[in-house]
Amino acid sequence: MPGNATAVIAVERAIALLDVFQEGDTTLSLAELARRTGLDKSTVLRISRTMATGGLMVQGSDSTWRLGPKLAHYGARYTASFIPEKHIAPELAILSAATGESAAIYIREGDKRVCLLRHDSTQAIRHSARIGDAMPINKGAAGWVMMAFDGEAGEPCATIRARGYHVTRGERDPEVASLAVPVWTIGGKLFGSVVLTGPLSRFDDEKINEFLPHLLEGARRISAILGAPIG
Repeated sequence: MPGNATAVIAVERAIALLDVFQEGDTTLSLAELARRTGLDKSTVLRISRTMATGGLMVQGSDSTWRLGPKLAHYGARYTASFIPEKHIAPELAILSAATGESAAIYIREGDKRVCLLRHDSTQAIRHSARIGDAMPINKGAAGWVMMAFDGEAGEPCATIRARGYHVTRGERDPEVASLAVPVWTIGGKLFGSVVLTGPLSRFDDEKINEFLPHLLEGARRISAILGAPIG
């Protein structure tokens, strides 16, 4: 059993090492990786070299480290296992163009919501999340919609099911608002949610009423692509 426990710790450390790369980080030094993970340099170096053999990390000529190409391969496989991306990505682009806000599809993974596809707004001030980002299911409209249509009891889920959409303002991020509706797949099964996100100033009640028809139509079109029966 000690060997198994050690193996699990090694995996947890490898995951932690990948997680410290943030948007905009092209490369990180060994010292910075150690600082962000809280691990000593020798441990970070050993794990990084091991992952490099599988293409998960790459060491540059200047000894800095970056994420490896195999991660893109896994990400594409993950997305492809859920949706026909080439057909749905254009629908998010249409939705974003119609509203001026960022549009995304989230799915549920346990107590998290995961960004599966995204099209960012072209406005200077906008909200962006990376594909693959996992956030608490109960923070933000996208997660609440999935909980509601998964059959979660009580409020606000009962109200969300009754009206068919949900709005949050400053729930996960104090500067961000979101508007979400469910997306369906074959057999009328819940697939996830499609959401518009942006700064609070652009999500007042008037704008929500303006955005909602576009969002509902986008969700209907995406659901049809996913094979949901459309009445």
